[in-house]
Amino acid sequence: MSPPFTRLHAVAAPLDRANVDTDAILPARFMKTVKRGGLGSALFDAWRRGAGGAPNPDFVLNRPAYAASRILVANDNFGCGSSREHAVWALADAGIRCVIAPSFGEIFAANCLKNGVLPVALPPAVVAILLALLAAVPGAELTVDLEAQHVLTPGGQRHAFHIDPYAKHCLLLGLDDIAVTLERAEAITSYEQARRARTPWLFEDIRAT
Repeated sequence: MSPPFTRLHAVAAPLDRANVDTDAILPARFMKTVKRGGLGSALFDAWRRGAGGAPNPDFVLNRPAYAASRILVANDNFGCGSSREHAVWALADAGIRCVIAPSFGEIFAANCLKNGVLPVALPPAVVAILLALLAAVPGAELTVDLEAQHVLTPGGQRHAFHIDPYAKHCLLLGLDDIAVTLERAEAITSYEQARRARTPWLFEDIRAT
């Protein structure tokens, strides 16, 4: 389960790159764990660090104005490439709760929704405006309102986005698929008991003869 996502008002960082693949988000050498925590320090590792591992001062997330970013605005086809869920884990562990782009890798977007990160697809022209704004005003904040399904700029412009109703329900309540199933635990138990009563022979132990 993840913290509920309702309305996020936070610093947004502009990553004006297209076709950012999951290997760029989290290089494969960091995929040696099955734990979701601890991967944030490796986010965009090849871009964040130069020779010898020193921080690259030119990379957007290394700049002081964007250090507290919880929203990332990128360009077309963000999250393409492999299906590694670790890429989303790294984003979430680094504090990124929302990525805005014109389009996303399909599997990456699905992984985001299952791990409490909201992928917001907006028209290319709108994303271009947001990228320009965030670059011109470092540290500018955006508001992402999931309940109302819009992104609000500092100037008051609202940009609506679409999200699957089931995914929205899960994000608003901080639920994953297992938690959604457990919400129906009483109904599942009732069904199993009724099924056992109707067909008890299906539940008998099978013993070798």
